Formats: sequence, structure tokens, C-alpha cells
Amino acid sequence: MGMRITSNMMSSQTVRNLNNNLLNMDKLSNESSTGRKINKASDDPVGTTYSLRYRAELAANQQYTSNTDEAKSWLDYSDTVMGQAGDVMTRIKELTVQAGTGTTDSSGLTAIKDELEQLKGQLANIGNSQLTGKYIFNGQQLGEEPYALSDTVTSLTDVVTDTGQVTYGVSENVSLGVSTSGNDFFGSKVDKDNVFATIDRLTAAMDANDHAAISAELPNIESRATKMSALRSEVGAKTNRIELIQSRLEDRDLNVTTLQSKVEDADVAETLIKATAAQTVYQAALKTSASALQLSLVNFMG
Repeated sequence: MGMRITSNMMSSQTVRNLNNNLLNMDKLSNESSTGRKINKASDDPVGTTYSLRYRAELAANQQYTSNTDEAKSWLDYSDTVMGQAGDVMTRIKELTVQAGTGTTDSSGLTAIKDELEQLKGQLANIGNSQLTGKYIFNGQQLGEEPYALSDTVTSLTDVVTDTGQVTYGVSENVSLGVSTSGNDFFGSKVDKDNVFATIDRLTAAMDANDHAAISAELPNIESRATKMSALRSEVGAKTNRIELIQSRLEDRDLNVTTLQSKVEDADVAETLIKATAAQTVYQAALKTSASALQLSLVNFMG
């Protein structure tokens, strides 16, 4: 025995079909207007899972990129000021050679001594170099001026700088130290080639007109200049590594963004075609339904 189809059943089924068509039109309309296949999690639960993963990876990558930018700025600035210190050391050596020849009279030694005092002040200024308000030669004590005299520290030779490393996380489980301690670069108070102690001994020897003592400081100047150059080379090597990491982060950002686009972004041309087809289907369904449901009392008379 066949099931009897009533007009109420027909109208209910028609309304459901029209609503389904309308929902499909709304979904396609949202896709075409936003340009995205996933506008809410229910649109594609599996795709949403991948989308969240890609977004997390991009956020982490963005932070690593920001860190590498800051690290490179620090290293570039360190290289610049270290280069300036190297130029000062070259000039100190030139003056020491000139003063130690034995042909320079007391007035000449006084003039050289005055210039050395100025160079000493320049090295102290370099030691107090700041990048965005952070002292680069004082380890993790970024807010404290390292080469500042006080009641307890009366000589630049006695300055003790912080040895803690300023580090940046540049990729997963990889941190890179970028700071250089002032005591490593200019010498600590126990180092014979501490540049400030060397200059103090030089000026004292010039006051005494002691050419032999002046020449005796040349090995200390050369030793400290060599150490400065080695530390500057380390900075250069770290800069090269940072640049390689930056390139890899850029590639990763492009790859993950491409994957994210495949999951999230709609094909606008295809979506517009589907939306137009859905609208045509909906309008045809409306006309067909209206025609099929046009019942009157005459239909039940016979």
C-alpha cells in the first residue's frame, strides 16, 4: 500500500528544499564577498584545524623575524662602534711609535699626551654606546652606564662590566647571544693590555720623558687591538648567521602562507559561477514550487 502524499507534506518538503537552496546561496555569497572558504569553523572542521595550525606557525615566525631584526641591528651597531674603537687604537699606536723614537722633545710629548687623553675619553664614550637606550657593552645590565666614574670607581681601568649575554630567540630552540662585555673588549682591571691602563702608563711615561717606557707599551697596544679585532670578527660571523636565518624565515613565511591560502581562500571566479548557478536554481525552484502548490477548491471537486 503506497503512502498517501498530503498537501501539507508537499509544502513542508518544498520549504525545506527552498531553505537548503537559500543556505547554499548564502554560503556562496559569503565566500565570494569575503574571499574565504572558511568563515566559521562549521564550514570546514578539518580545514579549520589546519588553518589554526598555520596561523600559529605564522605568528611564531613573525616573532622570530622581529627578534632577528633586533639582533641584527644590535650586531650591526656593535660592528660600527668596534670599528671606531679599532681606528682609535690605530691612532694610539701611531702616537706611541712617534713618542718612543727619542727624537720628540718635551713639548712634543705634551702634545701627544693631550691627544692620548682625548682618545681615552673617546674610548670611554664608545664603551658607553647605546642602542635604543640600551648600553651594548654592559651585558644584561642594559640600563646602567658601564664606563662612568663614581666614588667607588675612580679610574676607567677599574670598571667591571656585566658579563651576562643578551640573547634573542631566532628559531625553534635556538637562541643567539649578541652582546660583548666591555671588559672583554677594552680589557679588565687585571689585564696588562687594558687599554685605559695602557694609556695611563703612556701618559705617565711622557710626563717623565721616558722614551723606553713609552716604547714598552707597544706590545700591549698591539695585543689589545688584536683582541678587539677578534671580537669584531665574531660579531661579523654572527651577523652572517642572522642573515641566513632571516632568509630561511622569509622562505618559511611564504610556504606557510601559501598553505594557509589553499585552506582558507576561495577561488573567487569559481565561487561566483557557483553562486550564480545556485541563484538560478533557487529562482527556478521558487517558480516550480509556486506552480505545483497552486491548489483551490476546484481541485477537490469531481
